[in-house]
Amino acid sequence: MSSDFQVGRVALGVRLRELRADAGLNGKGMAERLGWQRSKVSRLENGKQTATADDLDAWALAAGAPGEAADLRSRLRGLESQQRSWRRQLASGHRAVQEKYVAAYRDTSAVRGYEATVVPGLFQTPQYARHLLVHNAELMRSPRDTDEAVRARMNRQQVLHEPGKSFRVLVWEGVLYARFCPREVMAGQLDRLGGVIGASTAATVGGVSLGVVPFSAQLTLSPKHGFWIFDEERVIVETVNTEFQLEAADDVALYGRVWDRLDESAVHGPRAHRLVARARAALHVA
Repeated sequence: MSSDFQVGRVALGVRLRELRADAGLNGKGMAERLGWQRSKVSRLENGKQTATADDLDAWALAAGAPGEAADLRSRLRGLESQQRSWRRQLASGHRAVQEKYVAAYRDTSAVRGYEATVVPGLFQTPQYARHLLVHNAELMRSPRDTDEAVRARMNRQQVLHEPGKSFRVLVWEGVLYARFCPREVMAGQLDRLGGVIGASTAATVGGVSLGVVPFSAQLTLSPKHGFWIFDEERVIVETVNTEFQLEAADDVALYGRVWDRLDESAVHGPRAHRLVARARAALHVA
């Protein structure tokens, strides 16, 4: 969790505590009035749990200050759409960002993802990852720590083999043709994707599923940008300059519906493997 997010959550908790105190209630009394466990009141006030909009409405009403509900909701919206500048995150290089993702994936049981332009980091080869990281470092003018960043990204892939985890990933077919690297490197990357699809089809990679949304698919929405859903609780969206973390239930549900629609248009197994093989043959590399 980002430090900005946690600071904001603690500040919201302080405001909740103020409203409770102004109402002349202690924690136990507030919990009884709300019909909650005392522990929930404590977690919210100490910034250890993210309140829902309904929680905040109920809190304001229980504190005898229904007019404060709008302010509390505004504070929550500031938490639910956390914006983290890449420039700031990459100030010391890419390694720290990659290690952050390693921790995020290890703390997650179920992941649904979609990428429209690039092979997901979970399935990248070291050579492909290296070219992407170098290009990004040049664009962002960030320190070069490519070797360390590549190793951290490869470490992230270890989660694919951990028991009890589920990874359901989709890519737009254009990903198979977008070349950020030499033909030989791209050929190796497509071989890797073919192996992932074959392994998941044979059920030798426990919770991994990789599908492709074909150019020819009948779509019910436009395949805009990539996004990742973690445990159906939060969504990560990356833009050129910013990473957004969305935790609002409505946002998570919306991205879940988008993923479902893309999945309806995607192909898996042998059909997906044929698309990868066709892109591989177009490289004319032995």
